[in-house]
Amino acid sequence: MKVYFDNAATTQLDSSVIKVMTDVLTNNYANPSSTHEGGRQSKTIIENARKKISSFLNTSPGNIFFTSGGTEADNMAIKCGILDNKIKHAVTSKLSHHAVLYPLEDLEKKGLITLSYVDFDSNGYIDTKHLEKLLSNNSRTFVSIMHANNEIATIQPINKIGDICKNYNAIFHSDTVQTIGHYDFDMQDLNIDFLVASAHKFHGPKGIGFIYISENITINPFILGGSQERNMRAGTENIHSIAGLVKALELSYEFMDRDIIYIKSLKNHMINQLKEKIPGISFIGDSNNIEKSLFKILSVSFPQNAISEMLLFQLDIMGISCSGGSACSSGSEQGSHVISSLLPDNINTVVRFSFSKFNTIEEVNYTIKKLVEIFS
Repeated sequence: MKVYFDNAATTQLDSSVIKVMTDVLTNNYANPSSTHEGGRQSKTIIENARKKISSFLNTSPGNIFFTSGGTEADNMAIKCGILDNKIKHAVTSKLSHHAVLYPLEDLEKKGLITLSYVDFDSNGYIDTKHLEKLLSNNSRTFVSIMHANNEIATIQPINKIGDICKNYNAIFHSDTVQTIGHYDFDMQDLNIDFLVASAHKFHGPKGIGFIYISENITINPFILGGSQERNMRAGTENIHSIAGLVKALELSYEFMDRDIIYIKSLKNHMINQLKEKIPGISFIGDSNNIEKSLFKILSVSFPQNAISEMLLFQLDIMGISCSGGSACSSGSEQGSHVISSLLPDNINTVVRFSFSKFNTIEEVNYTIKKLVEIFS
């Protein structure tokens, strides 16, 4: 049996998404910047996609800009948000994704900002009182807090964080790559200046995403060279991927409630089976909290034994794909910066299982069976 439990890294393309993309690739190959009929048709696909995304987020189409994915969108928000608004102080968490940490650290290294790190508890939830202290003791600040952690499933209270940022006139950016397409967002109720999405996290194609930019924020283009995206992001638009992104998002919203219930049932079953059949296991962060954590991620700490250091390799041989940390750093000899920041004294092997609508209870049972064989 082949089991894919690495959906936090990327998801399987939905067949309906492939169909839409194939149709656009076949019939809408004209450059959307061209003024002839084919170009206008291509442009219409892009603008209709923008309108649909904005309707899902309850915002204006003018707030949505297409990017190559979440990393570009994060870099755009951070570098343009800080430099174009002459911000000298930034706050983030050491548990943030490297797409956030690296550009912030780069700005600090160049002497352009002072970077502060907000405290967090043993489950990874940030200390909002400490955040307020950091904001009150500094000039206007850029705050970057990810909505849900991609390794430990902790979901931050972005409503509360947004309100705090508004009270201190701070710019608030949230990396929402793991949650767009899985949770409902109403931008009229959220004090967020930037949020980002990547289609391959919700059964769309890789290499396409978008950034939401509040009308209260003014920035200059991150990529120069053309007038695409209303002069905000140069480069010929990736039309078929944009069409695939919006189709995937439509499906996500249409079946969101059903999919959440189903995926929670898989995760809950795995939690119960792990507790029952493998002594000494524990869960990282709050990932085993079914109602509070990101429902598609379970981060498990396995006890040490003779082969636990080779656990991912053993599972792979058995046909089970999962992750030991952020897949964006796969191939690196460095351990997870999230786990080392949260649990600096950890010596156990941590494995992230992440689920999707395409997984089955049989796959969970097979994985448990193989884990029992390894640890028996």
